[in-house]
Amino acid sequence: MSTQGITEDDIANFLLQTPGFFERHAEVLASVQLTSPHGNRAVSLQERQMEMLREKIRGLELRIVEMIRNGQENMSIADKLHRWVRTILLTTNAGDLPGVLVAELQHQFMIPQGGVRIWDAASAFATLPFAKSVSDDLKSFATSLTQPYCGINSGFEASRWFDDAATITSLALIPLRSEPGQPAFGMLVLGSPDPTRYSADMGTEFLARIGEIASAALHRLLPVE
Repeated sequence: MSTQGITEDDIANFLLQTPGFFERHAEVLASVQLTSPHGNRAVSLQERQMEMLREKIRGLELRIVEMIRNGQENMSIADKLHRWVRTILLTTNAGDLPGVLVAELQHQFMIPQGGVRIWDAASAFATLPFAKSVSDDLKSFATSLTQPYCGINSGFEASRWFDDAATITSLALIPLRSEPGQPAFGMLVLGSPDPTRYSADMGTEFLARIGEIASAALHRLLPVE
């Protein structure tokens, strides 16, 4: 039979569509020799299949280890978030709440510096540090944020809220609002001397959740309508 014009794809398709071929020609299967990926030695088809199976098992083992590691990290984050929220709920003095919220957030998530401001807080809190005045530009900027801002500290007004502002190179700015789409009534800011701690390309979903919890907790400091 002429083999002119027959391609490797034709042979592969023939073998796939003819599953009984190697049953009828077992001697062909036994004589097939392949090159091992772990050297230049020739191995049988069965040996090569076993090597491929072992490689697949190793890949699955690595995926399982990665899943376990991710699960442990997620559990650790959930535990820290739980402890933070519990501390907030146990804070009975409303005037202490902003300081406790920021300090516990720093403690649980190892954040070097943090600060918070609430504009138009109730008159009973007017003299407390978190009620210090901020510029109209900052209020407008906070309201314009649809998600937390993360990036290099380029001299943001909020970066001056830190105790040691000169050391901060990256920060996260988290708007506080009563409901999605409403104007911001405050801002939570987190800072680090590490320029990569809060980068522009990092995910902000977790910080957004932090902002939602902080907003719900600090909303009680606003005047009663």
